[in-house]
Amino acid sequence: MSKAGITLATADPPAPAVRLTGRRGVELALIVLAVGLSVYGYCAVGLARNGTVPPGAAGYGAGLGVLAVLAHLAVRWRAPLADPLPLPIGVLLNGVGLVLIYRLDLETPGDRAAPAQLIWSTLGVALFIAVILVLRDHRVLQRYTYVCVTVALVLLTVPILFPAVNGARIWIRVAGFSIQPGEFAKVLLAVFFAAYLAANRGALTYAGRRVGGMQLPTGRVLGPIVAVWLVSVGVLVLERDLGTSLLFFGLFVVLLYVATGRTGWIAVGLLLASLGAVAVGRLEPHVHHRIETWLHPFASIEAGEGPNQLAQSLFAFAEGGMLGSGLGLGHSVLIGFAVKSDFILATAGEELGLAGLSAIFLLYGLLVERGYRAGLALRDPFGRLLAVGLASLVALQVFVIAGGVTGLIPLTGMAMPFLAQGGSSVVTNWAIVALLVRLSDCARRQAAPGALR
Repeated sequence: MSKAGITLATADPPAPAVRLTGRRGVELALIVLAVGLSVYGYCAVGLARNGTVPPGAAGYGAGLGVLAVLAHLAVRWRAPLADPLPLPIGVLLNGVGLVLIYRLDLETPGDRAAPAQLIWSTLGVALFIAVILVLRDHRVLQRYTYVCVTVALVLLTVPILFPAVNGARIWIRVAGFSIQPGEFAKVLLAVFFAAYLAANRGALTYAGRRVGGMQLPTGRVLGPIVAVWLVSVGVLVLERDLGTSLLFFGLFVVLLYVATGRTGWIAVGLLLASLGAVAVGRLEPHVHHRIETWLHPFASIEAGEGPNQLAQSLFAFAEGGMLGSGLGLGHSVLIGFAVKSDFILATAGEELGLAGLSAIFLLYGLLVERGYRAGLALRDPFGRLLAVGLASLVALQVFVIAGGVTGLIPLTGMAMPFLAQGGSSVVTNWAIVALLVRLSDCARRQAAPGALR
């Protein structure tokens, strides 16, 4: 409006506050579906093996259901705006893993792993609930950047003092109890890398000198994180756990690329990985043997020594075909001692077929996608990098394991997230899911300050 020749601009009315609603009903429905599918698989194994429903089916379903509902209630209370998919995906993958391990226990009555795996799963869900209740804002983790890296390096170093198991020093075994510290170290290193790169992303991107068309940061900025990475990988090489070494290397390169936006880091990472793989493959007999097995998986059969583990795994996948032989009707137990851990995917491939494997990979892919989506929605650099790092940990681990048991890449001894036998692994993966849930909740809160509190 105008008055006395002066035009007065009227202010636009304030935009109405966006109030996002929680999607906990969707999450609860998906949890019920996940528990139902797991119980169905458990019953299918009993029917296929003995012609009757296993007597523990009701207890299994009730236990898994109670754990899932408790986790759901914690999310409903403390993270009401969180993404509704990560928790049900974790429940379903964990449930399928318990079914597959129970199915293999029937072939090895003297070595039952399912009861211990259920206990570890309970501890994992308890850790999930604790993270949701205690960690109200992911940015708190930034205060403990150097505490995380110190603890991670200690966890990586301790197994060197213990005897090797299956050629690798990655376990701590005391009085029949064993843990794999590297599983916990990977989450701590993800926090450290994310925090350090978030604090120095400007210097990493724009400072330094240009060499060969690539902007190299100063040594003062890049030096500490490269030193930590070299120490962690060096320790892992001494432990002969090259699968985890590859995992940490991939995490380092991915986060460095995301922080700087420089595609040259990917090329540098691939070059360094190739050089390291060639050097270690030639100098380390344990690794060299795995490479030779990868290149010639049927050499032991031709030599009259019978099929090795990789050959048996390939036979299991081939036997599964499109729809599989059915739960409880496969013969993947012929793989040997690692059938419940490193080769658990072969059992899924034989008894669920390509269709079942595709469904499992889609679940992993969806979990990773939701992590990346949370990272894109977050406004703070640390949160973005942490979400990408945690999602990338899952993606890299699935690729390394699936590639190894299918003959795509040399075999490495790692546990398939949620599916494989391994207490440290399942507990750590529940912590990753909890952090992704918290990050997605914070992302939606940042998008709508007036949302539920």
